[in-house]
Amino acid sequence: MSIRNGLLALLAERPMYGYQLRAEFESRTGSTWPLNIGQVYTTLRRLERDGLVEGDEDPGPQAPAGGEGRGIVYRLTAAGHAAARNWWTKPVSRRTAGRDELAIKLALAVTEARR
Repeated sequence: MSIRNGLLALLAERPMYGYQLRAEFESRTGSTWPLNIGQVYTTLRRLERDGLVEGDEDPGPQAPAGGEGRGIVYRLTAAGHAAARNWWTKPVSRRTAGRDELAIKLALAVTEARR
């Protein structure tokens, strides 16, 4: 499971700031996969480059987590929504080493915000 797919899945629910994505990912996976905020922003830049997300400055007086200034809100593009749907429907390979992608996918699915 890559951070990329986790962020796409979360952004499929609603637009979020980078810090919100990090907190939501960690909360919904039971903190079994702690993320460095640098990983989140590096991944968001790659997703922007690949046309899967777009970031817009939030004109609000404060960025999330009490930071000063403006924040960037990230949202999926049409291609991003398609990539997220593809990840949700793609079977998990049991030969993949590393963290258990199935467990992460289930954690995100069970805690998905109800619409």
